[in-house]
Parts: sequence; C-alpha cells; structure tokens
Amino acid sequence: MTLLSIIAAYLLGATPWGYLLARWRMGADIRTLGSGNIGAANVWRQGGRGLGLAVLLLDAGKGWAAVWLASYWSGGSPLWMSLAAIAAMLGHAFPVFLRFRGGKAVATFFGCFAFLAPLPTLAIALLWLISAGITRQTSVGSTLSVATFPLALWLISHPTPEPLAAALGAAALVLWRHQDNFRRIKDGTEARIHFGTR
Repeated sequence: MTLLSIIAAYLLGATPWGYLLARWRMGADIRTLGSGNIGAANVWRQGGRGLGLAVLLLDAGKGWAAVWLASYWSGGSPLWMSLAAIAAMLGHAFPVFLRFRGGKAVATFFGCFAFLAPLPTLAIALLWLISAGITRQTSVGSTLSVATFPLALWLISHPTPEPLAAALGAAALVLWRHQDNFRRIKDGTEARIHFGTR
C-alpha cells in the first residue's frame, strides 16, 4: 500500500484543475492564454478571481490529499509522506494527462506541506501574502516563500531528515520551474495580478 500511495500521489498531482476548469468555464485551453501556465495565477488573470481561487484551492487540496493518503496507508511514516509530497508535485509539474507539460506546483507545494508541517507552511503563506501583495507579482511571492520554507521548517518544527529533504527538493523544483519568470522579472516584463479583479 505504501508504494501505491506514491502512484496515487502522482495521479492526484497530475489532475490538471486549471486546464479542466478553464475548459469548462471559459471554453478555452488555458495553455494558449497569458503565460500559458495551468496554475491558479494564470487562470486568475485570464478567467477572473473566482476561477483562479477555485484552481488554487483544488491544486492545494490535491497535494494535501496525496500526503494524507500516504499517511493513512503508511501509519504516519515521515518517509512515505515526504515521498508522496514530491510525487504529487512532480505530477502537477509533469502530468501524464497533458503530455507531461504542467504547472509550477506552488499551490500543490502548499497543500502537501500544510499536512506535513502546518505551522511552517502558515508562516511562509503569510510571507507569500506580504511579498505578492507588495509587488503584485505572484512569482515573487511564490519563489521567496518556497525558498525560505526549508529554513522555516527546520527552525519551527525540528523535523526528521525525510521532511527536510523533501522540503529542499520541493523548493528546488519550484524554483527551477520559475526560470522564465526570473528572466521576465529581470527584464521588467513579468505579469502583475490585481487581487480585486472580478
């Protein structure tokens, strides 16, 4: 059952809610609009606040569910929960259902670690709100909060090695997926989001 939990985590992570909801509500392929990303920020910019929030919650929820399932099947093993977190994020970033072209896994990251380490995750969620609110760039909030998460996890939770290793790997994945955003930030062309839109 523990190995099955990793497969389940990947498949949960691979469920492309941004793509599915945009198809349903907008009749469009979100990958052809805006930044081309299937995540909540692009859906928010293209389809409005309500649709973006729905994608945000569903993408976070699938991460939480993946780690919860691993916890249930493994008796709360930090190793299997940590592996499930990574599997869910890889599923979002490389979904089999979209020919392995997915999103940046930020919301899924938050969902996974909200189960694994609630207090450190809450701390970086506040950091995300502050930094994204000031800059109006979700990529700044996302990368800053995710990059500081391993330190927050270590300082607040004093975890076993497995969650800390998962946090480092997950942060590296998210930062790597933001390479294009870093270039646009440097060029001054990174898209901004208006939190009060629709």
